[in-house]
Amino acid sequence: MNHVLTHLAPRPAGHYTQAIVSQGLVFVSGQLPIRPDGQPVADDGFEAQARQAIQNMLEVLRAAGGKPQDLVKVTAYIVGVTNWPRFNAVYASMLPDACPARTVVPVPELHYGYLVEVDAIAARQANADTSASAA
Repeated sequence: MNHVLTHLAPRPAGHYTQAIVSQGLVFVSGQLPIRPDGQPVADDGFEAQARQAIQNMLEVLRAAGGKPQDLVKVTAYIVGVTNWPRFNAVYASMLPDACPARTVVPVPELHYGYLVEVDAIAARQANADTSASAA
């Protein structure tokens, strides 16, 4: 197993890694709407939070040698079922050529007042770079 760490996404705030690469799969940990420099976007609207969380997920995936088309499964946790259509719009605009299996889970609240969190599983290509850390 290889741990993934990139400066293009926020550093983990707890005892976990941004992603793990194991047996050709990339497991991206839940990504909140936090800028890579650690600044939260909790006060921004839902769409801005969704964009940042998805961007963080994609940066971690890239650091693991993957690309959006390698996504197999994405799970999104959104505060309020009323945000579902807004999440769909942002998600489709950021992943126009990828259509992985997906679960959206409406939740009553997330840590620190965030409105969205996403995690993912991807199948990394056999010829992808085996280095799983990006500075």
